Amino acid sequence: MKTQKKIWIYLPKEYQNSEKSYSVMYMHDAQNLFDVSTSYVGEWKIDEYLDSISDNKTIVVGIEHGNEKRIEELTPYPHETYGGGKGDLYLEFIIKTLKPHIDSDYRTIPDVKHTSIAGSSLGGLISLYAIIKYPETFGSAGIFSPAFWINPELYDFVATATIPQNAKFYLLVGSEEGESMVPDQAKMVSLLKSKGIKNDQIVNKIINGGKHNENFWSIHFPEAYLWLTKDL
Repeated sequence: MKTQKKIWIYLPKEYQNSEKSYSVMYMHDAQNLFDVSTSYVGEWKIDEYLDSISDNKTIVVGIEHGNEKRIEELTPYPHETYGGGKGDLYLEFIIKTLKPHIDSDYRTIPDVKHTSIAGSSLGGLISLYAIIKYPETFGSAGIFSPAFWINPELYDFVATATIPQNAKFYLLVGSEEGESMVPDQAKMVSLLKSKGIKNDQIVNKIINGGKHNENFWSIHFPEAYLWLTKDL
């Protein structure tokens, strides 16, 4: 799958004037993270939020989705109607090409504890898959409104996987996202806990009235970020 990708890199305000090294959060759908002019229907305001906090520990690397290739990239399994299923190629690009480049060009803490992955909808789906499939790379995941419906095979994959006990999962879903979204997330959370993930390693956030859009994810990103980075 040959493709060109624009990568957006957010550096903390004090990066240029410090010698600190930083955690890295890899995020999907970069068009929607930082700039309303490139977004689909609103932005997450990641840069505005991170600029507003005094102790930002994180570089954010946004990977633009491939427009018509988005389903291909962000689904680990093909769907009989929507296609897709090339998620491993996309994640291998992050792990083998992008991450080494980021770690060599920027002051990062490259170990698994300081490397997270996050996204919404299909991006939430692939983020959960990534931390389970590649636990040597990703130590935590922000899983916003995960589209588990498109790849129900993921439940069987998680059920048979070996999951590190220190992996961290932040899952968020709104009650107005479709009738399967809340129970699908509850099923995954129960499954992860049955695999030994302790209560303090997982957040299951269900927001009454929450809808499937950038505004919803933007509002709840700060809480997710603070929880994912609190022990760093």
